[in-house]
Amino acid sequence: MRRTPALAACCLLGLGATPAPAATHDWTRFGFDAARSNSSTAVAGIRASDLAHLKRQDVSVPGTVDSSPIYLHGVQVNGKTRDVFIASTSYGRTFALDARNGHRLWTFSPPSIGSLQGTDQITHSSPIADRARGFVYSASPDGKIRKLSLANGNQVLSGGWPVKITRLPSREKIGTALNLAGGNLIATTGGYTGDAPPYQGHVVLIDKGSGKLVRVFNSLCSHRRGLIDPSSCPESGSAIWARSGAVVVPGTGRILVTTGDGNWNGHTNWGDSVLELSADLKHLVGNWTPTNQSELDSGDLDLGSTAPALLRFGSRWLALQGGKDAKLRLLDVGNLNRHGKACACKGGQLQTVDAPGGGVFTAPAAWRHNGRTWAFVATFGGTAAYRLDGTSKPRLHLVWSRGNSGTSPIVAGGLLYVYSPGGDVAVYRPATGHQVGTLSADGGHWSSPVVADGRVAIPVGDANDHRTTGTITIYRKP
Repeated sequence: MRRTPALAACCLLGLGATPAPAATHDWTRFGFDAARSNSSTAVAGIRASDLAHLKRQDVSVPGTVDSSPIYLHGVQVNGKTRDVFIASTSYGRTFALDARNGHRLWTFSPPSIGSLQGTDQITHSSPIADRARGFVYSASPDGKIRKLSLANGNQVLSGGWPVKITRLPSREKIGTALNLAGGNLIATTGGYTGDAPPYQGHVVLIDKGSGKLVRVFNSLCSHRRGLIDPSSCPESGSAIWARSGAVVVPGTGRILVTTGDGNWNGHTNWGDSVLELSADLKHLVGNWTPTNQSELDSGDLDLGSTAPALLRFGSRWLALQGGKDAKLRLLDVGNLNRHGKACACKGGQLQTVDAPGGGVFTAPAAWRHNGRTWAFVATFGGTAAYRLDGTSKPRLHLVWSRGNSGTSPIVAGGLLYVYSPGGDVAVYRPATGHQVGTLSADGGHWSSPVVADGRVAIPVGDANDHRTTGTITIYRKP
């Protein structure tokens, strides 16, 4: 999509109590879980008092990781049990690092890498792991999703693998993180800087075993199923380009995505809308479209600069939806537009508040604390914490705000970590906003850290610089 200034982060979560001694856990995807909560309830092995004593290592990697890595504890790689970080670069290289020492264990390079390196054709996608079956799935800017062996990085070439999810990869960008739900891998597409036509945002379901392309939902020309030639649809745009990509609703398995600028007619074209799709992608279950959709479209104010953040309210799921227009809307996931189904209708949000300091471009996070749900959102101009209050009528209330920008924040071990595109990671007490430490790092773009087992991994760099080498900074307890 159009290049925007350094991203504004969303922040979140906080555990009030001091965490217990270190326990282990995996961080298998961007956002931690299929709902993209960006919040881990497991013990991370790092206390506030540890921050000043962590040891820094800068690890050279084969490209820019303009996304987030993933982490797996105690898996078999190269014949030994290891803790590993796995990441993908902007040109589709995927690699595994030994989390103990930063040594690279394996590297997979897509066959197209020679023609892609140095070009504008890039990806910001994060890989995802299926630990139980021993595979990692990754995207490359040649328009394909690949299935790699966790043990050695070898590509699976049986069945439908690798899977092509666009007929025009030079226009349709795989810019978002992959997701898994049930037996299916979920991927989305958008457009490149400048929105050069033709392209249509679409959601793809892939059988994670066979590599069969199960189903496609096109956000423009949605009456047409399967991959379409972008030039055969009279409309272009409606990119699905938010960091989270597809968000899976717990309990129902339904899929939420938000589209960018594009035509909206309430029937076949769904520009600047939140879309709720059935788990099998057969049906558009619901939509929320702002009343000023045409204004957003004409003003390059993509609603889809961020994806819905799911917030629990009693037995209901609500969604917090930001956008380039610096607004935050609270939506009822069970009835997005208040009409009970998808329709040619606009409006229906429960609440609208101002985002802190500007447009929202990163993934908000959600956290349950003392029986209430919190959301943390940041922009180019600030970071803020909101609490969801009320009994029958939910309302967001601002609890704290800071003038610090950042990318998609994460919470681990009762601490909130927020990486700034200008460099460094600020660490906060989530419930109060009190900063308890800073971890130094170089500047970046969309990158966000992961924290587990007493380690912090921070990718740095900007994919738009088209570099073929990069750095991941790792902090560890002594």
